[in-house]
Order: sequence, then structure tokens, then C-alpha cells
Amino acid sequence: MTASSDFFLTEEQRLIRDSARRVTSEIVAPTAAARDRESAWPRDELRALADLGYLGMLIPEEYGGTGAGVLDFCLAQHEIAAADAGLATINHVHNFTALTIAENGTEEQKRRFLPAMARGESIGAFLLTEPQAGSDTAALRATAHRDGDHYVLNGAKQFISNGSEAGVGVVYAMTDKRAGKRGASTFIVDPRQPGYEITRIESKLGQHTAHTAQITLDNYRVPAGNLLGGEGDGYRTVMGGLSDGRIGIAFIAAGVARAALDAAIRYANEREAYGAPIARLQGVAFDLADMAAQVDITYQYCLHAARLRDAAIDCVKEASIAKLHASEMAEKVCSDALQIHGGYGYLTDFPVERYLRDVRICKIYEGTSHIQKLIIARSLG
Repeated sequence: MTASSDFFLTEEQRLIRDSARRVTSEIVAPTAAARDRESAWPRDELRALADLGYLGMLIPEEYGGTGAGVLDFCLAQHEIAAADAGLATINHVHNFTALTIAENGTEEQKRRFLPAMARGESIGAFLLTEPQAGSDTAALRATAHRDGDHYVLNGAKQFISNGSEAGVGVVYAMTDKRAGKRGASTFIVDPRQPGYEITRIESKLGQHTAHTAQITLDNYRVPAGNLLGGEGDGYRTVMGGLSDGRIGIAFIAAGVARAALDAAIRYANEREAYGAPIARLQGVAFDLADMAAQVDITYQYCLHAARLRDAAIDCVKEASIAKLHASEMAEKVCSDALQIHGGYGYLTDFPVERYLRDVRICKIYEGTSHIQKLIIARSLG
């Protein structure tokens, strides 16, 4: 990024960013293409990130994490996404699952679940979306009914990132279907227990590293002590974390776009046509200039949204603007980068086709672009 971006970062934030850039270039980037081809879960890469504290960034220090702010976390994610967006998504879901427990759990729950998550021994998953409902959380159908000192959970969850690999999950289910969203509750579950069934691991366009699963909860018994908050607090719990998640996705999209821009610049300066690098052709030069402007503008706004969140200033609108603009911008920049590569951009020999496939989901998960526009419009008065 530009020197002006550095000016507004603290010394610690620059260190976080630079350290993440170095680690991902040495550990994540060299294996990203192979893992994409094989749809391989990044076990070794996650271990390396965990050893350096990246899997516990949003976990308070007293539970083994680093207690970083959302901006600190997003700066690291921006670098991870530039190397492998799928790995960034795994870490995104894991950290925000942990943050949900940290912000809503009892002291006993936090001490029981968070240290293993901080060490990377237990990967987190958030079981919200269902086959018939995603953004419309009031339409979700999974149920939980009290049975003695347990709750019994039933229902299907769809598009669950980390769901097939998780060691801890947070499940959104209805404890009182008659009460609508006021009857929703959240539970901390152990995916290794009977009744948590991995129905399917999806075959996807991109982000092959980040496994996405359909999960069936079949009479899954969860101890009553795993209720997160009180009965009926589920909707508040979920909605409270949406802005955080959307800012995180914006940084992932921006990171992929930056990687695509860098690849396009390298290629345009190496590829020759008419006796000179194609970067000297006005059409290509103007495309690169437009891409660079959009990448930099988007990054600046993402920083703004993250700073608002860390300052505890309401940023629902800003989070949606960041996610909407970053995801739309990133798809365009990745497509333009592929175009600059010409026919080679369409081949898997070059990374830009992977960038384009990987970034497309950013317009869908954590709320589609249409949902972001609705939120922004409603904030206008």
C-alpha cells in the first residue's frame, strides 16, 4: 500500500502487517496453487499460523489469544488473502466464532473453549445458514428443545465454512418457534459428538482450500451449560457480530484485488508487444491506473470502517459499504487482471484465474451485495 496508508498505522500495526506478509509469502503462497488443485485442507499452514498467534488474534489474552483489535486482525487477513483467500476465510470464520464466545459466553465457557481455539487445536465454525434461508435469519428452522439438563438440536445447516473440520461450533436454533426471531438461541457444540453429521462437502467454484459443508443435526444433545447467553438471545448475538464479519470480508476481497493488481503489473512489464512492454500501451496503462485507484480507495475505506468498530462507534452502514464496495471492486479488478494476461490469464499456470474464482464468493457470504444495499438504503433516513 501507499506511504500515506502507513502514516495512519501504529508501529505495532505495521509490525503485524509486515509479519503477516512475510509469513504468507514464505509459508502460504508457495503451496496455494497446489492446494487449490487438490482441494486440500491447509493443515500445515494453519499450524504455522497458530504458532505465530494468528488463530487467536480476536481471543483475549487471558484465554491464550493476543487480544488484537478488529483492525489489527484485518491487516493480517489482508495479507493472508493476497496469498490464499480460502485460508483467510478459514481464519475469518474461526476467529469470529471465537469472538462470539468471548463476547457472549460465561467465564466457564470461555475458559473451556477459547484456549484450544487460540492454539489452533480446535477450529471454529458458525452454523447459521440453512438450505432454505441465509440472510433472512427469521426464516431459519433448526430447533432446540430442553430435555432435562440438555437441549436436543435438530435441523440442517448449509454452506458451513470449516463445518467438516471444526472442533467447536456455534449453532443458531429456535428454542421457541412461536416467538419468531425472539425465540432464537445459540449453543456451543462439539462436532465430534453423536448427532453432528457431515452430510456433504461442497464442490465449489473457488476457495477450494476452505471446505464448506452441509451439516445435519440429528437429535444432537448439547449440555444446557453450552447455551450461549440466555434463551432468546440468539438473534442479538448473531446480529451483533455481523458488522465485524463484513469488515473482515471487505479486507479479504481487498487483499485478493491487491494480489491481482500486483500480478497484472508484473506481467504487463514483462510481456512485450510491438517491441515494448505492454505496460507502455495506453490502453493497458489506463486499465492498470484504474485498478490501482480502486484498490487504494477501497483499502482506505476498509481502514476507516475497522477503526470505527475498534472505537466502539456504530458502523453498521460503514461495514456494509466496505463489504459491498470491496467485493464488487475486487471481482472487477481480478477480471481486468486476467484480461491483461490475455490467453495466459485463462490458464492455471498463472494465479489470476484463481484470484477471480476465489474472490467471487465475497459478493455472497456474510450477506449478499443486495442485502448490503438494503442496509445502506435503510440508514439514509
